[in-house]
Amino acid sequence: MQHLKNFPATLAGVAADQGLSLDAVEIWFQDEARIGQKNSITRRWARRGTRPCAPQDLRYASTYIFGAVCPLEGRGAALVLPFCNTAGMNLHLAEISRMVSPGRHAVLLLDQAGWHLSGEVAVPDNITLLRLPPYSPELNPVENVWAYLRGNKLSNRVFESYEAIVDACSDDWLWLNNQPERITSIGTRHWASVTR
Repeated sequence: MQHLKNFPATLAGVAADQGLSLDAVEIWFQDEARIGQKNSITRRWARRGTRPCAPQDLRYASTYIFGAVCPLEGRGAALVLPFCNTAGMNLHLAEISRMVSPGRHAVLLLDQAGWHLSGEVAVPDNITLLRLPPYSPELNPVENVWAYLRGNKLSNRVFESYEAIVDACSDDWLWLNNQPERITSIGTRHWASVTR
């Protein structure tokens, strides 16, 4: 966690650059997940000695969820898109910008995927991007959001069509987004806490 030692100073610097107090800074985390017909099989409860079956599909249709959470506020912002690229990232940044509380500024922590580093990324005025160190998915709580959704909602299913995948992703994100306490529980990281 050596690379996160200066995180409070970084937040204070962003707040000062924006002419805001530290209380006016929201910490958001962002990531993407591919969801498709070839999904994962997860553990299931079953009687001892039995072997429950789980459906599995061999087709390849898939989509992407661009997701972001603000654990302190218990809010999320997501889009379900057919491609994972800079254009999709720009749409998602606009959606996150819309979800940031009025008068506040978001520090968005994200990995170093190519579409996050592109010179064509259009960052809204109320967002500052902060890239996480490479090869450190454990620092991004949205990875835990994906694991939770896959383990509880999106696995052990067969999707009949691309539209069924999009519908399931949308419904399951809305289900999660309507539970602010769950977003806070999954997404809170002690090193990324701001005292208000």
